[in-house]
Amino acid sequence: MTETGEDYTEARLSGQWWEKRQFAGCDFTEADLRDLRTRGCTFDNCDFTKVDLAGSRHDASAFRSCTFDRSVLADSRWSSCSLLGSSFVDCRYTGIALTECDLSLASFARGRLRKLDLSGLRMREVNLNEADLTDSDLRGTDLSGSRMLGTRFSGADLRGAVVDANGLVQADLRGAYVDVELAVAFAAANGLVVK
Repeated sequence: MTETGEDYTEARLSGQWWEKRQFAGCDFTEADLRDLRTRGCTFDNCDFTKVDLAGSRHDASAFRSCTFDRSVLADSRWSSCSLLGSSFVDCRYTGIALTECDLSLASFARGRLRKLDLSGLRMREVNLNEADLTDSDLRGTDLSGSRMLGTRFSGADLRGAVVDANGLVQADLRGAYVDVELAVAFAAANGLVVK
């Protein structure tokens, strides 16, 4: 049964174990969800503003079109999760681990995503405008269709990543690590003739 429109504002729910629970339009603003464990749960259009999810673990759970505004995601673990269409604003990501997750259509605009392991993730059509991905690992990540106006990739590893021509023109790739295929695509996207 889906919990719809429930108010969990400032709730103290740390250390709980949730399995196959469904939430829609629920408000978790300023809730304490530290060390929460979810498996097979769904959260649709839920508000996680100022939520503390530090140390939480999520396995095969979906957080679709949710809002994470000034949320603490430090040391959280996400495995085989969907964050489709969710919005992240001024969040704390230190120590976050994402494995086999789908972040397509999510927004990390102006996000500080430095030194994160984002390798192998599905990040199609993500809003990364003005985000800082300095020294992040994006090997094998699918960034096709993503918006990257002013995105900084200094020291980031983009080997094997999928980036379309718009991203290659809009992003600041100075100092990024790329493979030959991406280097050729970058040259072509910026008007060079590669022979």
